[in-house]
Amino acid sequence: MPERGGQDGQGPLSTPSTPIPTTADAAPAGTGPAGRPPAATAAVRRTSLLVTLVLGGLTALPPLSMDMYLPALPEVTDALRAPAATVQLTLTACLAGMALGQLVVGPMSDKWGRRRPLLVGMIVYVLATAVCAFAPDIELLIAFRLLQGLAGAAGIVIARAVVRDLYDGVEMARFFSTLMLISGVAPVVAPLIGGQVLRLTDWRGVFAVLTVIGAVLTAVVFTWLHETLPAERRHSGGVGEALRTMGGLLKDRVFTGYMLAGGFAFAALFAYISASPFVVQEIYGASPQTFSLLFGLNSVGLVVVGQINGKLLIGRVSLDKALGLGLAVITLAATALLLMTSGAFGDVGLAPIAAGLFVLMSAMGLAMPNTNAQALMRTPNAAGSASALLGTSSFLVGAVASPLVGIAGDATAVPMAVVQLASAVAALLCFLLLCRPWQRGHEPLAAAAAPAARNGAPGQK
Repeated sequence: MPERGGQDGQGPLSTPSTPIPTTADAAPAGTGPAGRPPAATAAVRRTSLLVTLVLGGLTALPPLSMDMYLPALPEVTDALRAPAATVQLTLTACLAGMALGQLVVGPMSDKWGRRRPLLVGMIVYVLATAVCAFAPDIELLIAFRLLQGLAGAAGIVIARAVVRDLYDGVEMARFFSTLMLISGVAPVVAPLIGGQVLRLTDWRGVFAVLTVIGAVLTAVVFTWLHETLPAERRHSGGVGEALRTMGGLLKDRVFTGYMLAGGFAFAALFAYISASPFVVQEIYGASPQTFSLLFGLNSVGLVVVGQINGKLLIGRVSLDKALGLGLAVITLAATALLLMTSGAFGDVGLAPIAAGLFVLMSAMGLAMPNTNAQALMRTPNAAGSASALLGTSSFLVGAVASPLVGIAGDATAVPMAVVQLASAVAALLCFLLLCRPWQRGHEPLAAAAAPAARNGAPGQK
C-alpha cells in the first residue's frame, strides 16, 4: 500500500494513508492486525523500538518537569523571597496546565493531525521552560510554569493518540504496557537528577537542563515522528465539533466507565505519591535513604507487572480480566492498608505497610495500561479527544485526592489508606457497573469501536 508523501510521507513512524479499520470489521485475507497489509504491519514492528523511545520520551517529559524541580523548592523560597505556600503554587500551576492543556491539544490533533500540534507544543514548552530559568520573581515563575504545563500536555495526549493510530487491539495494549516501563521509571529518576543538578548549580540550572531536554526531544520529534493520522481521518470542524465529539465520548457508557476507572485508580496512585514521604519517614521513622529505596522498589514493581501484562497476559487473557484482576488487587491492598494503619492489628511497623504499598503500586501495572487501551479502542476516529479526556480526568481526580491525605493532620496514616480504598472501590464499581464486561465477553477485541468507525463518533452501548 502506498504511503502519503510530504509531511505524511514515508518515515520511521509514518502510517498507511488508508484508514485503519477496527478489529470489529472483517479483515480481508492476507492482512495483518486491524486490517493492515502485511508490509505495513512489518514496518510498524521494525520501528517498534524507535516508536517506544520517541513516545516514551514524550510521556516522560511531564513527570520530569514536575519531579526534577522538587528538590529545588526550598532554594526557590529563599532565592525569590516568597512564602513556601506561594512557591507550592508553581507545582499546582504546572499540574493544572497539564490537565487543561490536554483538552485543547487533543481535539487539535484530531483536526490538524498529530505532528503540527505536537511540534508547536514542544516549541512553546522549550521557550516557557527557558523563561522559568530566568524568572526574576515568583509571579512570573508561576505564570510560565502554567504555560510549561499547558504546552507539555501535548506530549502526553498526542503520544497516546499516536499509539491508537499505529496499533490496534492486543498490539495497542501491549504497547501501553511497554510505555509503563518509561513512565514508571521517570518519576523515580527525576528527583535524583534534580538533586545532582543542584550539586553543580542552583534551581535555575534545573530549568536549564529541562530546556535542553525539551529542545533535544523537539529535534527528535521533528526528525523522526512523521504524521500518523491521514488527512481523510481528520475532523474538519472547529471548537463546536470538538465539544460535540467529547460530549459523544462521554455519552458512551463503556468509554466513560473505562475513563473513570482509570482516573480513580490514578487517584490512588496520587494519594500514595503525596502521602508516602510523610507516612514512611515521619510516622514510621524511616530515613530518607530508606524512603528512596522503598519508593524505587514500588516503581520497579509497577514496571515489572506492566511488562508481565504486556508480554505474558495480553493475548492469553482478555483485557477486561487483566484489568479486573488489577483493580481487585488494588482494592484488597488498600483494605489491608486501612486495617493496618487504623490499628486493627496493633502496631504493625513499617515492613507490613511497605508490603501493602508495594502490592498496591504493582497492581497499577495491570490497571492503567488496560483502561487506556480499552477506552481508546472504542474511538478510532477521535483518538485525540479521547486521549485528552483520559488524561485530564486522571490529573483532575488525582489533584483532588492529593490534599485529602493530610486532612487529619500529621499523626496518622489513616487518611492515605481511606483515600486509596475509596478510590479503588470507585474504580472497581465504575468498571463493573458502566463497562459491564460480562455483557461484552463474546465481542471481539474493540468490537464496540465499529459504530464510531462508521459514524465518526463513539457508539453508545
